[in-house]
Amino acid sequence: MKTNWGAAFQIAAVYVGTVVGAGFATGREIVEFFSRFGFVGLIGILMAGYLFIFMGSKLMRIAAYIGAESYEQFNEYLFGHFLGRIVNVIMLFMLLGVCAVMLSGAGAVFEEQLGIPKNGGIIITIGLSIAVMVLGIKGLFAVNSFVVPMMIIFSFILLVLSVKLPGFSSKALFIPMAEDGWKSVVSPFTYAALNLSLAQAVLVPVASEIKDDNTVKWGGILGGAALTLILLAEHFTLIMLPGLESYEIPMATIMKNLAPGLYGVFILIIYGEIFTSVIGNIFGLERQVKKYIRIPSLLTISLIFIVCYFISLIHYSTLLSYLYPLFGYISLIFIVLLWMKPFRQKKGD
Repeated sequence: MKTNWGAAFQIAAVYVGTVVGAGFATGREIVEFFSRFGFVGLIGILMAGYLFIFMGSKLMRIAAYIGAESYEQFNEYLFGHFLGRIVNVIMLFMLLGVCAVMLSGAGAVFEEQLGIPKNGGIIITIGLSIAVMVLGIKGLFAVNSFVVPMMIIFSFILLVLSVKLPGFSSKALFIPMAEDGWKSVVSPFTYAALNLSLAQAVLVPVASEIKDDNTVKWGGILGGAALTLILLAEHFTLIMLPGLESYEIPMATIMKNLAPGLYGVFILIIYGEIFTSVIGNIFGLERQVKKYIRIPSLLTISLIFIVCYFISLIHYSTLLSYLYPLFGYISLIFIVLLWMKPFRQKKGD
């Protein structure tokens, strides 16, 4: 069967754009799960990369095969009808928590990089999000087709500049002391599980729309490989930042130090990635909440933002360091079941 490479690259772009959220764009997520563990973190990234390639591809192939129109249907197929419904409710709370992390990340960009109070940055982001959602979002998701490639280019620019710094080789092989060093062993699995379980909301309907198994398979492989390369580029950049755990937006700090001329554009790219992620999460939440409570969309969106606002007032790095690993542990059962689920095509498919 011939592969539609144009569609495969589109799937890969959607895959990358879905996973690259606030924590990824700012570098804080990579610090928390990998870079603070040094060389052990590098091995963790390679393991997570394998999971992104293999499990991401399998997730989309199964979704296309069963014709799942939403992640709720996919979870019911994976866990069974009763457990699937429980998992979908848990997913609702996870999306809520992730949305709060995104808003907190937006506030941290304003506070740490622009000198504007965090609270003001969060309120501006909420205001812009509501305005876009009222006016329509067709043009917004097109922003990802610009923001994601630009972020990849900037990540590799920083990688090239970091490799040239003195002591790069020794830093790349260094294993720092960490009180919670045991987490470095589970981090690849929790990180991949967290991102794949949350990415379902976008990947499942996209795969079902394409239908062709070979195209979906290669879309997953290309997307997973691209994510691995970006993770590696950001990791090798982050390890060169002294006291990397003390920064809310470490990638922006590195850009300011190594390429100050590109700093302003990079801040816009980070904020654009966070903003599009906030919109995507809110839309996913709004659709799910309306299944349980029948109220007007604008009221639903407003209530979601109010809840997320109060959670987002907690420090971005604190929120991410607690919520993301917790959601990762919760998501482990998802990735184990996905791994165990047999996938056999019918003859002639």
